[in-house]
Amino acid sequence: MKVLVTDPIDDAGLDRLREAGHEVQTEYEIDGDALLDAVADANALIVRSGTDVSEAVFEAADDLVIVGRAGIGVDNIDIDAATDHGVIVANAPQGNVRAAAEHTVAMAFAAARWIPQAHTRLKDGEWAKSDYLGYEVNNKTLGIVGLGRVGQEVAKRLDSLGMDLVVFDPYISQERADQFGAELIDDLDECLEVSDFVTIHTPLLPETENMIGSDELELLDDGFLINCARGGIVDEAALAEAVDNGPMAGAALDVFAEEPVSEDSPLLDVDEIVVTPHLGASTEAAQENVAVDTADQVIAAFNEEPVLNALNAPSVDETAFPRIKPYLGLTETAGKIAANLLGERIESVEVSYEGDIAEEDVDLVTASALKGVFTPLEWQVNSVNAPQLAEDRGIDVTESKTRQTEDFQSLVSVTVEDGEEELTVSGTLFAGDDPRIVRIDGYRVDAIPSGHMVVARNKDAPGVIGFIGGVLGDNDINIAGMFNARETIGGEALTVYNLDVDVPDAVVDQLLADERITDITAITLDDE
Repeated sequence: MKVLVTDPIDDAGLDRLREAGHEVQTEYEIDGDALLDAVADANALIVRSGTDVSEAVFEAADDLVIVGRAGIGVDNIDIDAATDHGVIVANAPQGNVRAAAEHTVAMAFAAARWIPQAHTRLKDGEWAKSDYLGYEVNNKTLGIVGLGRVGQEVAKRLDSLGMDLVVFDPYISQERADQFGAELIDDLDECLEVSDFVTIHTPLLPETENMIGSDELELLDDGFLINCARGGIVDEAALAEAVDNGPMAGAALDVFAEEPVSEDSPLLDVDEIVVTPHLGASTEAAQENVAVDTADQVIAAFNEEPVLNALNAPSVDETAFPRIKPYLGLTETAGKIAANLLGERIESVEVSYEGDIAEEDVDLVTASALKGVFTPLEWQVNSVNAPQLAEDRGIDVTESKTRQTEDFQSLVSVTVEDGEEELTVSGTLFAGDDPRIVRIDGYRVDAIPSGHMVVARNKDAPGVIGFIGGVLGDNDINIAGMFNARETIGGEALTVYNLDVDVPDAVVDQLLADERITDITAITLDDE
């Protein structure tokens, strides 16, 4: 097989491929037509962040089996296009975890002990010993925003140095936090307020962009903020102001909203802010690890073996796949609806199968349900990596099957639980492949699982449905379909609305202002 490598990786990865009998061609810093020509006869493509693997690349490469990303981020790879062309996309998320964690710890010490600043002045001939009174980490509180792989490694290291750990992660279980001796805090502001040092370990998502701004930074009184995760999570101008003029003591950043960082960035003008040029994964061991991990996945794909870090490859017998395929989107949607409606930390997920579907190999279906549950929380989640994410987060996942079912030929249900409450969403297929959501939290409904949806809980009183429809209509939101269910006359009712467009927060607030309405949840689902 021919492997094209378009960004430099460690020789250990190239050697691994050659030892397996494959041809390796290196073509660095190519793009445009040159890239399309080079990939035309390739069976595998290995990249880092410098190569844009667009749809045009997949269209030009008829023989491509796999794209391997030597690292974790896959922003430069069109995964949807890869899937459409039957190409596996795999990354190497584990290889640089230790390096990123160690750099985070190093940056914390650099900021707390003024190491770069003192170094520079001594090099300039100044003995400025009295100008730098540092901070010890012993008996200080470390706030960890995001207890994923890197956050967990940072927790281990700084806990051993005598720090008290608090964690803000809406999707981590209490059991997992307990394993690291950390206090789990539900509110970001509270986490910041009690912390002396804060380290960030979340992906950059719409909900995390500028998650920490001026209001949040005001809570870090005499504290330090360390970000070696992703640029754009912290408002950089607000951080420069908070450190330069108070209340913060300092900060350390390895990542920036724009890279390379602009020469006129306000961060560069504040002496108490330590900056490094995205060095988190820049160790010899990390570079060798990601290169070897990527090579091993390419070799596995060539051998038609499981690709452990595949981001888009189904793992199911080819003959069984047509029978379970319609349930993949259905269970993903059920999981997404359930997670949105519960609105709490998820500690367990149960996926149950009734009827004919219980006869099938449903591992991939369960993974699709987990993908739906985790979609709001994890960058690049899919049906391949979702089970691993559940394990990393300490979330219990159970699967049950029964051939017995009362009302449907097959029924799939996703139940999410937060330790106190649980919520179930069930779906089925009508006429073979027409998906429907048929139960939500015990209420019988008939909702199309695509597009935009609003789930309303309200008192079963005259005029409520008309009021909701009127508010939606006044805001130019068309109702494509609806279904109302109730427990008892005059009790609580649940109504599902399928809509043509998303519902803005202001419209949700307008609906909730009516005392008859107890809850409104707007959910955007994948289009059919």
